[in-house]
Amino acid sequence: MKVLVIGAGNMGSAFVKQISAAGHEVSVTARDTSKAATLAAQYPGVKAVTSASAAEGKDLVILATGYADAVTALQSVGNLQGKVVVDITNPLTADYMGLTLGHNTSASEEIAKAIPGAHVVKAFNTLFAQVLAQGATLADGNKATVFYAGDSEPAKQSVKALAESLGFATADAGGLKNARYLEPLAGLNIYFGYGAGRGTGIAPTWVGA
Repeated sequence: MKVLVIGAGNMGSAFVKQISAAGHEVSVTARDTSKAATLAAQYPGVKAVTSASAAEGKDLVILATGYADAVTALQSVGNLQGKVVVDITNPLTADYMGLTLGHNTSASEEIAKAIPGAHVVKAFNTLFAQVLAQGATLADGNKATVFYAGDSEPAKQSVKALAESLGFATADAGGLKNARYLEPLAGLNIYFGYGAGRGTGIAPTWVGA
């Protein structure tokens, strides 16, 4: 799978590490081109690319920026018509303890409106960067779950395949509007990690049939 990662922060770095280790072809772009280059140099075969036309020829685009920068970042990488775009963002308040959107819309739905023609899939937003970087198996032996929601079944299957190639359990969360559930779930996880002091090695998972 040919994957473009937008963003070279903690989540972007974790994606580059794990996706390249799983044998996929990875390119990374970021607003700070030197940061993207430094990240790419750490892993064999990973390319740092400029944003212009970066999405060309890619099977999947991972948006690993904050929500406030999401639309600008996506618009900078070229034509996204028909592309699978993985939205990992959460519309968090400045103190990370609340959401700025909910009930009637979600970050993913707003992003989808701004880039019509792309197949936006909400996924990976409930994982801390530490979990993504260290791998799918948590300290208690359970695998973390990647929940994914989107309106295109083929796009969802691509995201499911990617997540499973990284070792994660997966759960189909339905249509893109169900990002309205996944974003608060991420908020709860952030509360447990920071507000309740449980650290960033935790993740929500789904058990049972």
